[in-house]
Amino acid sequence: MFRIEAEVDKARRDLLRSRLRETNTAASPVLAALSGTPGAREVPLHVWALDASGRLAGGLVGHTWAGWLHVTYLWVDARHRGAGLGGRLLGEAERLAGQDRGCRAARVETWDFQAPEFYRKQGYEVVCVIPDYPPGITEYTLTRRLG
Repeated sequence: MFRIEAEVDKARRDLLRSRLRETNTAASPVLAALSGTPGAREVPLHVWALDASGRLAGGLVGHTWAGWLHVTYLWVDARHRGAGLGGRLLGEAERLAGQDRGCRAARVETWDFQAPEFYRKQGYEVVCVIPDYPPGITEYTLTRRLG
């Protein structure tokens, strides 16, 4: 007999994450080899662009893990779009991930109304398309080899 509960519980979430990580590491030689290495940790990577008055003009928030750069957010203020700032932010993140952290690839998720074409122009390839996620929107996952 089981009792099923649905609630936000940080302690249980952390326990579940730990047990899943242990199970996955035991089941995968690749994850087992990563265990205990610097590549096994998610390390934040942030790149910022400030305008002449010191205000935020754009930024990229992501992390590196297992030899990959994961771009979580990339945003450029509307006043600065079209000037190449997004490409510069992405390029700097890729440079830092590749040269300083040994990453070999990058990945990003974006919606159809955001930036799939921008990422394609930067050399990314679509590897996954999820239509109607959320309803009426298509989500894309794109990747790119670094170096």
